[in-house]
Amino acid sequence: MPLLKAKPLELNKIIMNKIRFANVVLLVGVLMYGFCFTVFAQAEDTAVAAEVDFSDVRAEAGAEVPTAATGTEAAANETEAEAETETEAVAPETETEPQGERESQLSPETAEILRARVLGVASEKETISPGGEKKLIRNFEFEVTAGSIKGEKIQIQIEPSSMISKPELKKGDELLIHFDKNPDGSNNFYILDYERTAALYWLFAIFVIITIVVGRWYGLSSIIGLVISFAIIFMIILPLIVQGYDPVGVSIMGSAIIIPATFYLSHGLNKKTSIAITGTIISLIITGILAVIFVGITRLTGLASEESGFVITEISSLINMKGLLLAGIIIGTLGVLDDITISQSAIVMELKKANAQMGLWEMYKSAMRVGRDHISSMVNTLVLVYTGAALPLLMLFINTSAEFTEVINYEILATEIIRTLVGSIGLILAVPITTIIAAMTVERQAKVIAKK
Repeated sequence: MPLLKAKPLELNKIIMNKIRFANVVLLVGVLMYGFCFTVFAQAEDTAVAAEVDFSDVRAEAGAEVPTAATGTEAAANETEAEAETETEAVAPETETEPQGERESQLSPETAEILRARVLGVASEKETISPGGEKKLIRNFEFEVTAGSIKGEKIQIQIEPSSMISKPELKKGDELLIHFDKNPDGSNNFYILDYERTAALYWLFAIFVIITIVVGRWYGLSSIIGLVISFAIIFMIILPLIVQGYDPVGVSIMGSAIIIPATFYLSHGLNKKTSIAITGTIISLIITGILAVIFVGITRLTGLASEESGFVITEISSLINMKGLLLAGIIIGTLGVLDDITISQSAIVMELKKANAQMGLWEMYKSAMRVGRDHISSMVNTLVLVYTGAALPLLMLFINTSAEFTEVINYEILATEIIRTLVGSIGLILAVPITTIIAAMTVERQAKVIAKK
């Protein structure tokens, strides 16, 4: 009896070692792909830079004298700039500047973000615009609750147009306020946004508590896996992208680290999880290839959203926005693949336990019947998630006279369509891929046991 009990354990160890070896091979392949992708991208960037430098040399060698029109335009621009400067100099100064969008007059190092609480309206006056429109201008009083001038009371003048995207301020509201110094030494304040930290912390605490109470150990391990995922994204993926590395290669390498770490933590170190990891990596590679192909065919630039402009101006102009779009598709799909690959792997193993006589194709067909239900529900989930994120864009279909074929050609909308369809294709293919891997693994294990 002890010998009979020991044999299946030894076989399980052998099979697990083979599965781990296969996972290592896949991970190495992904890392090599990412490395090659990054090297080729950097080589291409170097070639482009060299071509630009050569063009500059040729331009300097054969430089032409500026035309009279060019000189005239430059003079006109200088005249306009001088006129604007004079207008600003003549404009009357106020103790508190009107609230609105403006750039800091000093360097970012001298600026500070304060936290303040609304005390109420200090004063208000009604003015008439040049167009005859009446405006109510209010001076709100605030108490600074955090920052270098904590405890002081300040006033900010707010016009109706400056709060167009925000509801009316109320007593007790917590706000973020930008604070810096004007060239004359006076203080400059303007409202940035509402203070939401406390509400976000409470929501996160509720999420963690419910996850642990319902999921117990698996819930706790999934939270740890979530922390690891964000650590990899913020400590590895994003810094490398900011440094100018290719976002696609970086995201694939990061995913190769996230997948085994989070899967084994959430689902345990076992054969089921190893099969799911293998299926996820293969599906993710296919998704990445499809994303590269169709983003290239549709000539998406990744510059359609407001966030892309902010990234270029505030962070770095060296970031490849097209590659960043592809990286977002890959990482977004990774979050959905976990559920479906683990489920298919577990279904196959349970089928074999229930009926040891079930063959390879019988297991595959039976598991695929359940997998098709997963496909219909998960694809619908993925589409609705992306639809919810792009809901304002869908207004283009409602409040416009343009035809459908015209609207879908807008890059900002075409980006969301490709993101949704490519992610859905990767999700659908993950079902048969993981199912066949699981069925082959279980069938091979059964044959080895039978021979013994």
